[in-house]
Formats: sequence, structure tokens, C-alpha cells
Amino acid sequence: MKTEEKILEAALDVVQEKTISGTRMHHIAEKADVVQSNVHYYYKTKRDLLKALQEKVLQHCLDIREKDREIAGDNFADQMNVFIHQKKNFITKEQKYDYAELDFWLQGRIDEGIRTDFQRSFENWRREIRDVIHRFFPGLPKEKLNYFPYLIVSLLEGASIQYLIDPNAFDIDKYFEYCKLTIDSMLRS
Repeated sequence: MKTEEKILEAALDVVQEKTISGTRMHHIAEKADVVQSNVHYYYKTKRDLLKALQEKVLQHCLDIREKDREIAGDNFADQMNVFIHQKKNFITKEQKYDYAELDFWLQGRIDEGIRTDFQRSFENWRREIRDVIHRFFPGLPKEKLNYFPYLIVSLLEGASIQYLIDPNAFDIDKYFEYCKLTIDSMLRS
């Protein structure tokens, strides 16, 4: 693994353990097993590193969805499952990505650059969902077409918030089955 990638992987682990506000460059260097000057060689500031980390998290979301899209059937259920699978994967198998995503959301309250990047990634997510809905429900009223992606993202992000804080509270597989039923019901009503 290249040093730069090793640093970003370590940063994901540190953010999961200490949150973004508790993350320090020396923590990342220790976790990556590199000297701190190597971290600063690739990322002059913590802000530079966080920007790269935020891009890594977003890219990982996109990569998972792209891979799933390649094997998904040409029907609404399979295409919508691309989004559900990516979120479920983050929650159950790659929690450090989900924790980072949530932490970036919180940091967006105080960091305009993070907020802008996060807004852009969420708009792209909603656009992808909107495109799938429009493709399979072309006659859907414009207002529904505009608002349903917000509802769907809320269902998916809500799973993260609830499950990460209390994984024993509910069955995540059942949750996503009900999400699918809810989405289908919303679109057909």
C-alpha cells in the first residue's frame, strides 16, 4: 500500500476512534506507522488531510454503487437496491466510513468547505436516486420526483444514526426490507 493511502486509511481509523475534532496529525502518523513529517509531506494541514479523507469516503460510496450497478437487473427494485446495499455495507461492514461520513456532517456546521463538499455529494446522491425514479416512473408528478430522493436519503441515513448508536435495538436487514416496502409504496400511491 502506498504511503499516502496508508495515511488516509489510518485517518479513517483515528476519526472512528477520536472523531474529527479529536484527531491530530501525530495520531494518524502513529496509526499509519510513519513519521509525522511523512503525513505533512502529503498533507500540509489537518484541513488538507480532511478534505482528502472526505473525498475518499465519497469515492468509496460511488465505487460500491458503480460495482453494484454493473450487476443489478434492469428494474426499479434492483436499481434502488444499489443505494440500499451501499448504505448497508457502510453500516455493517465498513463502519469507519459511516462514522467518518457522520462526523463530516457534524463538522459541516462549523466548516464552510466541508459543508459545501457535503452538500454537493448529497445533491449528487439525490440526483442519482431521482434519475432511477424518473426512469422507472416517468409519469410521476414533478413534486414527488423532487421530494422522494430526500425521503429516501433520510431513510438510509436514519439507519446509520440509529444503528451505530444502538446496534441491538433493531434488525438492520428487516429495517432495509421495510425501507424497500416504504419506497415502493410511496412511489405507487
